[in-house]
Amino acid sequence: MSSITHAHAPTSGGVAALGSTIIRLFERIPYWLIALTARIALAQVFWSSAQTHLASWQTTLYMFANDYKVPLLPPHVAAYMAVAMEVVTPPLLVLGLATRFAALALFGMTLVIEVFVYPQAWPTHIQWAAMMLVLMAQGAGGLSLDALIRRWMKGAA
Repeated sequence: MSSITHAHAPTSGGVAALGSTIIRLFERIPYWLIALTARIALAQVFWSSAQTHLASWQTTLYMFANDYKVPLLPPHVAAYMAVAMEVVTPPLLVLGLATRFAALALFGMTLVIEVFVYPQAWPTHIQWAAMMLVLMAQGAGGLSLDALIRRWMKGAA
């Protein structure tokens, strides 16, 4: 009878241990870094859109009147509202100030864009929505004005 040795075969315990180690490293990623990344990514998207809209206001008004077709709002009102959101929320996100509310506002705007303007762009919109949902649920993280204000308010209490 011959015996087969498995000295060179990888053990499932070794693979599982490696997997566990990698997962523990992932779990050590600080939330402030995740939140900061999401805040900057969203801010860049909406700030760039604002700059494009502001660069040619007549084109923007034309697009809202003829291409975007937002229901219930006159095109010029929708244009002003959208561009105002695109100008105001990115700095709030970068600073981490009123982050949950800025993310909520952009989430609503993204829903309108997805449903009424560019429904075929759902792969992009769902990525934005995922980042917004994280920020709405968890906040701006420790590297933010929100966290600084929260610490200041606790100290003042």
